Amino acid sequence: MKILGVSLGTKNGNNDTMCRVALEAAKEMGAEIEFIHLMDWNIDYCSGCVACSRGLVMGKGMVCTRKDDFSAFYEKLIEADGVLMVDPIFESGGTGLYHSITDRMGPGHDTGMLMMLDGKLKEQGKPGLNPRYFKQKAISFVSIGGSDWAVRCETDHAMLALSPGWKIVNNEYFSWSKDVIMQDDKIQRMKEIGRNLVEAARYIVENDVQIAGSENLDLWKGKEGACPHCHGNAFYIFPGTTHAVCEYCGMEGHLTVEDGVTRFVFDESIVPNGHIEHAHDVLSGKMAHGKDIFENEGRLMNLYKDPEFQARKARYTAVCEPTPPPSKQD
Repeated sequence: MKILGVSLGTKNGNNDTMCRVALEAAKEMGAEIEFIHLMDWNIDYCSGCVACSRGLVMGKGMVCTRKDDFSAFYEKLIEADGVLMVDPIFESGGTGLYHSITDRMGPGHDTGMLMMLDGKLKEQGKPGLNPRYFKQKAISFVSIGGSDWAVRCETDHAMLALSPGWKIVNNEYFSWSKDVIMQDDKIQRMKEIGRNLVEAARYIVENDVQIAGSENLDLWKGKEGACPHCHGNAFYIFPGTTHAVCEYCGMEGHLTVEDGVTRFVFDESIVPNGHIEHAHDVLSGKMAHGKDIFENEGRLMNLYKDPEFQARKARYTAVCEPTPPPSKQD
């Protein structure tokens, strides 16, 4: 069993240290460990070129126009049985580097889209994708900050697990933690997070759990969240109503208060035929979303041949030129 720890903080800073605390605990349980300081790696931002999604639905393969270290990093994630991401808190949520890797993960590494590619390749008489891309994985998140501005972290970080549909074990943040290495309660918590990750990964390995069919598998070891499906606590509330959408799994329902506790209740009138099938983090929801993406990409590709579309693009392109960056000016 292999546990991969990834830190997005400064070299040998708090995030690196706490990541290693959890890895040490994982090693003590018999796991092989590996550590990545992600700022050493060349990870570019996503350009939104959609080459990845088109490559998948057209059966061309896992394509990305960015030529950097991301594909190698993705393979490291795939090779591991359990992953721990430790990210600093700059302004309440995930860092820019973290958002870059979540952008790069989807849709080009979405399990639903990968299954479409797998099917296309087999239709062409080619070998399908390596089965390891469809194996379930345990993943945990910890964010560490120097103040109490932290409440966006949980949802931001969970997004990395959304595209592949991996199971989240722990997802939490440490506030007021400039001196976290001297805070014994947080040291012990990181060790516990490391042990929880090993136990979850071991369950997946021993039971050969695949992403397909694991919709109802819950490996969560954190506090119970308001959303009964993903344990999330972040919701978009439609103005003037109690109608809400979970910002992570996308399930819709209503917020209620029962015995002083806010709860999120699914509404079958909004999402018929059961809620789990429509969740963004399970394969059925991904397949439906992938189908929509395929149809929209096909419509857009056809639009490029349409004279009216070409005329509108030309008209608005001519409105003004972009200001060149100083580094590229004479």
